[in-house]
Amino acid sequence: MPVVSADAAPARLRHGADEQVHSPDRVQVRLASARPAATLAAAGDLLRALAAPVRIAIVLELRAADRCVHELVAALGVTQPLISQHLRVLKAAGVVSGERHGREVVYRLVDEHLAHIVVDAVTHAEEGPDPERAADGREGQS
Repeated sequence: MPVVSADAAPARLRHGADEQVHSPDRVQVRLASARPAATLAAAGDLLRALAAPVRIAIVLELRAADRCVHELVAALGVTQPLISQHLRVLKAAGVVSGERHGREVVYRLVDEHLAHIVVDAVTHAEEGPDPERAADGREGQS
């Protein structure tokens, strides 16, 4: 991201620990926590891996108990190839791991933190829109 030059006379706004620098043609956000770019990229990859409704449902199922593919198919009502495809994405992202038991692979969550991310997102979505933000046109903005 290009650095905003001093002669561009940017307006600076403080939002919590982040500082946004605005100029007419570009926006730069400097994180006060100074997280490495690789860490932020990895977090983005993880959130993208969790971003599909079927993958969210898989994580919720695996939060309750370890499951094999046919159990996920029965619980979620989607096809086996679709479940397998989503499990591959979750496995590649480090969200789930699989252990072979004879002819079946039993999947489990790698870490309970990931379940909390999904549960918090689902809970937030179930709460519905914030009436105060919706009334003044700010719903969906952060």
